[in-house]
Amino acid sequence: MVDHATQLAERVWSRYDRKEQWTRYGVYLATLITIVWAVRDIDIFWPWVWDAPNQIQSLAARMWPPEFSAWNAIFAAMLETVHIATLSTMLTIFIALPVSYIAAQNTTPNRATLWLGRFILVSSRSVNTIIWALLFVAIFGPGVLAGILAVMFRSVGFIGKLMGEAIEEIDRKPVEAMQATGASKMKVVLYAIVPQVMPAFFAIIILRWDINIRESTVLGLVGAGGIGVLLQGSIDLFAWPTVATILLAIVVLVVIGEALTSALRKKVI
Repeated sequence: MVDHATQLAERVWSRYDRKEQWTRYGVYLATLITIVWAVRDIDIFWPWVWDAPNQIQSLAARMWPPEFSAWNAIFAAMLETVHIATLSTMLTIFIALPVSYIAAQNTTPNRATLWLGRFILVSSRSVNTIIWALLFVAIFGPGVLAGILAVMFRSVGFIGKLMGEAIEEIDRKPVEAMQATGASKMKVVLYAIVPQVMPAFFAIIILRWDINIRESTVLGLVGAGGIGVLLQGSIDLFAWPTVATILLAIVVLVVIGEALTSALRKKVI
């Protein structure tokens, strides 16, 4: 008798039959047609595409050498960017955790709260950070507050979804044991659920903070604070050497954030 592993190996290494081959060819052809159709439909002005290498060379020549005379202002803007990312991440926790609790199937009180939680998470993830920033700039005016709220509203969906999935994957035995002793819902959450999801919680928060550092660098392009304000102003003034310095500062900031989050993951998780 042929065991299951042998059957699986034979299935993996068997050749495609004629029907499967034609199906694959049909998928490839449909993909190619879709790509060609999309390229033709977006109406690319190809002379600009062919001239792009010359434009890149010209722009690079105008940006070199970088101008470091505005370094103090750039450094202050970098700190503001970090503040936006950090504050928005911390504020997100207070919203995302309750939402993740009601969005998890094994902890939500009822189906109405389940769909409410999932609606909040989907709404948050569906709107890009820049769109949130434009909305809050229109409400609160240009500045850091709009940037913090924009990043926070975007982060709720990310943290809430991943935390909800972590809650759904917990071991039910500790929960059932505490419920059998007559423990309150709050004690069940604190002593049976929280200890199981804490590693995932720290990993998700650190990852989201790293993402928020990147997203906060461009908020200033729409007036929501951070180093993007200086970048947009320098571009408007055609101060390309200063633009080069700001771009370099953004790269350094992102690299430092990546190194810091890697170190934190090793220590905390």
